Order: sequence, then C-alpha cells, then structure tokens
Amino acid sequence: MKIIDISLPLSPQVPTWPGNAPYELHPVKRLASGDSSNVSRVLMGTHTGTHVDAPRHFFDQARTVDELALTVLVGPCRVAEVPGPPGRRSLSASDVQQATGSPTPERLLLKTPNSALWGSEAFTPDFASVSAEAAQWMVDSGVRLVGIDYLSIEAFKNPGAPTHHILLGAGVVIIEGLNLADVEPGTYELTCLPLRLAGSDGAPARVILRR
Repeated sequence: MKIIDISLPLSPQVPTWPGNAPYELHPVKRLASGDSSNVSRVLMGTHTGTHVDAPRHFFDQARTVDELALTVLVGPCRVAEVPGPPGRRSLSASDVQQATGSPTPERLLLKTPNSALWGSEAFTPDFASVSAEAAQWMVDSGVRLVGIDYLSIEAFKNPGAPTHHILLGAGVVIIEGLNLADVEPGTYELTCLPLRLAGSDGAPARVILRR
C-alpha cells in the first residue's frame, strides 16, 4: 500500500489568504529555559494551509466542521487533472466533467496548475478556481466532497462567492489547500480529518491518499 500525504506542512512559510491570520508558533515552556517540558502555543486562522470548509463558513445556521460526517470525509475518491497553463482560470463544467470522466465519484479532488504555486511563500491571486457553473454540475452529479490545490475553490475577490454558496448550500464538503503536485490522476482511498473544532466554520486538516 502506498500512502501519500497531500496536506501542507504548517509553518510561517505557508501562503496565507489576505486578511486571514498567518500561522505562528510561540514557546510557552522550554527545556532549555529550565522548564519540565516543551510546550507551544499556536495562532492561526481556521482556513490556514490545508483545511476543510464546513457549510457554516457561509451559512449561519448550517453544519459546523465538528458535525461533518466521517462517511463523507473518508472513502474512495478520484483525482482528476485539469491541465492548462498556470494563472487565473475559472474551470467550466465542461472542464471538470471532461477531466473527471464517468461515472462521477462522490469524492473529487481537482489537480490543476495550482500545485506548482506551493513553491512560493507569497499569496498568488492568479490561481485556477471552480466556476459557479462547474459547482452546480458537481451538485447535480452527486459529488459530496470536492478538493482543490490552492487556498480557495473560488476565484479571488469573486463577488458574492457563488461557488461556495452553491457547494456549501447543497451540503458539499470543500477541501482547500491540497498539494497534488506528485499525485497521478486516478482512484484512491481518501482520509481527510479536520481538527474537531466545536462550532467552527472550518478547520485545518491532515489529508492522505492510499492506493
């Protein structure tokens, strides 16, 4: 069995969405200072690095991240590659459908040219995203979980955030910030475990693929 870690290491070098709290790790106790152990304090946003968006991210009365079903977060998935040049591109329903193939999986991870962006510590606003049309196609096709290889599935500064509203409004779980650079397209077993933050709109996650 091959196990592939597709989550980003959390460090000050991980790109941060503008306006979100950057990752910080601060010492609380240190052996070198005479303390009995090493203990640290972490500061970061709930949508830092590889993370899960719960419906509460855009809907006040919707499910929070601790209420997401493990039966959705764990199971067979398909990695679908959408080729193209790096840069801003809104993936159409046709783009996603063609890359995904048939039958449509319940769990779909989109590998785009975004995976090459993880070499930069700076946030890159010109990334490939999912159009509202493609989001609706996924909902209509029975997708229950979708992941993408940059910090948002939505285009930067997209008015009204329609992609998020369509997916989360239909109860589709979103994983953002995946690193799929070394992952070949195909079928895998997905395990995505976000931190069980009670009442939260999202949470960082460790995500692995097995084959």
